[in-house]
Amino acid sequence: MNTQVAIIGAGPSGLLLGQLLHHQGIDNVIVERQSGEYVLSRIRAGVLEQGMVDLLHEAGVHQRMEKEGLPHDGFELAFDNRRVRVALDELTGGSRVMVYGQTEVTRDLMTAREAAGATTIYAAGNVQPHALESDRPYITFEKDGETVRLNCDYIAGCDGYHGVSRQSIPNDRIKEFEKVYPFGWLGVLSDTPPVSDELIYARHERGFSLCSMRSATRSRYYLQVALDEKVEDWSDERFWEELKRRLPEDVAHKLVTGPSIEKSIAPLRSFVAEPMQYGRLFLVGDAAHIVPPTGAKGLNLAASDVNTLYRLMVKVYQEGRTDLIERYSPTCLKRIWKAERFSWWMTSMLHTFSEQEDFNSRLQLAELDYVTSSKAGLATIAENYVGLPYEPLE
Repeated sequence: MNTQVAIIGAGPSGLLLGQLLHHQGIDNVIVERQSGEYVLSRIRAGVLEQGMVDLLHEAGVHQRMEKEGLPHDGFELAFDNRRVRVALDELTGGSRVMVYGQTEVTRDLMTAREAAGATTIYAAGNVQPHALESDRPYITFEKDGETVRLNCDYIAGCDGYHGVSRQSIPNDRIKEFEKVYPFGWLGVLSDTPPVSDELIYARHERGFSLCSMRSATRSRYYLQVALDEKVEDWSDERFWEELKRRLPEDVAHKLVTGPSIEKSIAPLRSFVAEPMQYGRLFLVGDAAHIVPPTGAKGLNLAASDVNTLYRLMVKVYQEGRTDLIERYSPTCLKRIWKAERFSWWMTSMLHTFSEQEDFNSRLQLAELDYVTSSKAGLATIAENYVGLPYEPLE
């Protein structure tokens, strides 16, 4: 098999990159180790930055999002039994976010790729990239009992934190930065109306909580829990009762509870690998970086990587600008570290830490009080939340 760009991973970043390249006439093949059904079963983020919304429009996969997605012009910070709204549109000159589940984004991209007749190979075993520092890299994988070789010009590693792409880079050619947080998020998905029209990020002495949604009838809630907690120890009744304790009284009073349809615990960490390129291999999204979900940046950072790599490939194939290849990693990392900082700051300000002293707790409240009573403070939160501008290649 031969193609121009081989993409490892059929999650939203790989599918989005493939769709954008296809529109520019750049041939690409996606190789995914899991089945399509498995990819769609993963419950992930649901808040899309303005930049990602624009990119989905450019890819031509925006129709259902515009019809079923929920545009949000703000969100709330709750602390000390009070609520403060961050008016995103007013503070950023009109920018907003879109609440639309990652599963739905993935489904839309899968449908569009199938309609375009582009090649996606699911359930591919033993995927391995080769000859990454040569001008003719290739991928091998196993399918239906046979070993297949896919020749290409470039490889996009969109296969996540545990994927083979980053692991294919020699240890002496990459450096990893990591911060592990001493807690996780217990998430519950339920077919209940959201308690609020906008997201609520709540700080409480018992721990952080988040009220989110996937639609007008489906809610997503989170609780900060210790790393040694187990999902099976959290009955629906226990979850709802604890959530009510952590929310402002007027919010807790309106909470509609019901059976959970999905429940899981995700640890929180910050992670960045540098550089994000090795020869003809480019790391994209979670393959190169992880952020705690507090700032809603994970999927959106992947989209900004896709934007950079997509525009780079267009320059390479349409203008012969191979000199820009070395700009991929520094261009992406400039925005990534700013998003890492915002996610770390939101996490540090809203969560309780087991070793936390009263002094630090008072500092958290003072910082929340300061940033929410200052227009400059609110603007800083808003412009980071809707997403900083994409970095230009040149």
